[in-house]
Amino acid sequence: MPMPTEERVSQLVAELVARRGFDLEGVAIAAAGKDELAPVRVKVTVDSDGPADLDAIAELSRQLSELLDAAGDFGESAYLLEVTTPGVDRPLTADRHWRRAQGRKVKVALGANAEPVEGKTRFEARAGQLADDGTVALVLGGKNKPHRVHVPLADIASAVVQVEFSAPGATELELAGGIAVGRPVPGDEPTDLAAPGQNSDTPTEGVAE
Repeated sequence: MPMPTEERVSQLVAELVARRGFDLEGVAIAAAGKDELAPVRVKVTVDSDGPADLDAIAELSRQLSELLDAAGDFGESAYLLEVTTPGVDRPLTADRHWRRAQGRKVKVALGANAEPVEGKTRFEARAGQLADDGTVALVLGGKNKPHRVHVPLADIASAVVQVEFSAPGATELELAGGIAVGRPVPGDEPTDLAAPGQNSDTPTEGVAE
């Protein structure tokens, strides 16, 4: 029996994920090993505005496993389910991503028709607050010469959060409006968060009956 597509699994899990108070950020299906008979790995990435709760993610993982088993799309094939939150170096593709990235350093690339920011179309900045007019505050200049500019989100072709190994300057964070509620301090966070038993070493194993 062919494996379900990532789109199909997304459709199956989306309602339950939303009901549990999370946003579905992606589904990835890949072979768990080189053996053709090895189970596939199903990675479901979720996020929320508040701080990540391991117990809530573990309960969501249990319910998703039951849902996928009941749906029967995997037939009698075993699969490994991993439920996790996004890594630190996530791309920002929606307004909610920018809200959650407030206070973080981001690498920004402007679109071809966008007005350069201080002469640059690619630069690093610290993400600030979103405005109702469709712009986002970006803090340039790092710790030494921090200053804030406002850039239309429509002008940004891509933006990716950067991994940081040291804390930002106080003025930088003040201009950015602080760190998003429930988010780790830059320079002192894990790369991602998976529920106990749901990481890449010991994920939940399921099989439809």
